[in-house]
Amino acid sequence: MESKLTRILKTLADDTRLQMLNLLQHHDLCVCELETLLGINQSNASRHLNKLTNAGLLDYYKEAKYVCYKIDAACIEEYPFIEAILKSEIMKLEQCRNDYEKMAYYKSKGYASDDLKAGTVTSS
Repeated sequence: MESKLTRILKTLADDTRLQMLNLLQHHDLCVCELETLLGINQSNASRHLNKLTNAGLLDYYKEAKYVCYKIDAACIEEYPFIEAILKSEIMKLEQCRNDYEKMAYYKSKGYASDDLKAGTVTSS
């Protein structure tokens, strides 16, 4: 039987999932926001979010018509190396820096999930 630690380590070994965790360490985001910010389709986003959730790295909640994801604080407390990766290592990856800048721009403009889903958002 696979341990929780093994599941977490396997889950972390994917660039898209690292990109998602990078963004989610700063803001809770819905699926459509992650799709837009990362330039992936809904099916791909959902598959990665399911893996992150099943490993215990993410939690989610419903907000109006959206499902929003956030990093599971209990998992971070149980495995502090995850926070170390998120705080110290992840921004060394160029794509993660680019993703963060894009998200910071969207948030600074006050864009909402509906704007992103409708495709009315343009990047800087």
